[in-house]
Amino acid sequence: MEIIKFLIDFVLHMDVHLNEIIMTYGAWTYGLLFFVIFMETGFVVTPFLPGDSLLFAAGTFAALGSLNPFFLFGLMSLAAVLGDTINYSIGAFIGERAFSGDIKFLKKEHLDRTQEFYEKHGGKTIILARFVPIIRTFAPFVAGVGTMHYSSFIIFNVIGGVSWVALFLSLGYFFGNIPFVKANFELVIFAIIAISFIPPISEFFKARRAARLTAAEE
Repeated sequence: MEIIKFLIDFVLHMDVHLNEIIMTYGAWTYGLLFFVIFMETGFVVTPFLPGDSLLFAAGTFAALGSLNPFFLFGLMSLAAVLGDTINYSIGAFIGERAFSGDIKFLKKEHLDRTQEFYEKHGGKTIILARFVPIIRTFAPFVAGVGTMHYSSFIIFNVIGGVSWVALFLSLGYFFGNIPFVKANFELVIFAIIAISFIPPISEFFKARRAARLTAAEE
């Protein structure tokens, strides 16, 4: 419970906490940011990490000169691509056992939801999922479990990872220090999180409606 409270506080007051980290640890901040982005995309047990909002906040501090924007972009892109690559490898190692329900640390409902997303969008899922929390973490894993060849996966992985990092760093860099955004940083972070969850929520209700129609026809 304490960990959950800490994460919520960290996410909603990320500008304050990230500033403290930069002031205290200096260049080591890059390592911490790399670790968080890598962990969120690299392991199916860490979908709760705040990738979108952390990149936005980092972009804000890059605009202030506290972080080098070019080095930050390169390092975060590397973290995102490596994270998905590791996740893919884990999925390939576990294989079809992932959907058996016997592996406790894997949430079967998240896997099933990602599989549905994958079946609808194909290989592009690896790109699109970058912008969807939870599915972002499970998509490379499911790709590894499935039949996507690594040669195809790595192309989608690089395009998706670089695009995701570029978008949220740019949003923070160009808009994070606008007086209104700075004064309402908590609301902006909450809005980023809320907007990110619109696609999976929409897919959920579409699936329910399709299931009802199928049941009615039967």
